[in-house]
Amino acid sequence: MDEGARRADTPFLTTRWSMVAAAGRVGTPEARAALSELCATYWYPLYAYVRRRGHGSDDAHDLTQAFFARLLEKNVVNAADPARGRFRAFLLASLKNFLANEWDRERTHKRGGGTATLSLDFEFADERFSREPASPLTPEMEYERNWALEVLERALARLESEYARRGKRALFATLKPALVAAEDELSRAVMGTALGMTEGAVKVALHRLRAAFRESLRQEIADTIGPGGDPEDELRNLITALGHPSQAS
Repeated sequence: MDEGARRADTPFLTTRWSMVAAAGRVGTPEARAALSELCATYWYPLYAYVRRRGHGSDDAHDLTQAFFARLLEKNVVNAADPARGRFRAFLLASLKNFLANEWDRERTHKRGGGTATLSLDFEFADERFSREPASPLTPEMEYERNWALEVLERALARLESEYARRGKRALFATLKPALVAAEDELSRAVMGTALGMTEGAVKVALHRLRAAFRESLRQEIADTIGPGGDPEDELRNLITALGHPSQAS
């Protein structure tokens, strides 16, 4: 059964962040797998933060990999309390501490033959970072913005997987642009022609897609907050982060 189906069948499914916090204290394989999955959401925002702090590409590669090695191998998550803050804030605070106090020691270990703990596509990261425009934002604000973009991408991927599972991949691909841009009657007619649907049917399909995307986004956000966390508040934070200008004026 895929993830979407599991979620539908389990309304009170424990979030990945809660699982890490609960199981991390005993270092179970389940906790490590959950933490690794969470880190997959955050590694690029953290890498970009390191670059914006003035580190070159090679050092940023080593720093990011060494940070995750420490996080996963030393059970650093034990110090985290999901009731006291967001997981991304915990990660950024941990990274700042690592950069300030432990890089020299960890770099010696890493370059002395340390094993990579996560498969990180640094070639992709370097290319993506090089395309990012000059920004007036602080590294912390850019970290928030990159986090928001990662959450959006994962929510879209989750939704695309669900549509594909239902045999509606072509429908999703055709309607997807309307998630980020307002459509008019003309664009609905064009989409209808491409899909062999009436304009009214396209309008209904778009309404369902937007509702499904909101739910996918809410679920993606819920996976990164602890018990009692407010997904709606986190969604507002995401919208605020995306609202920051991404280039210098």
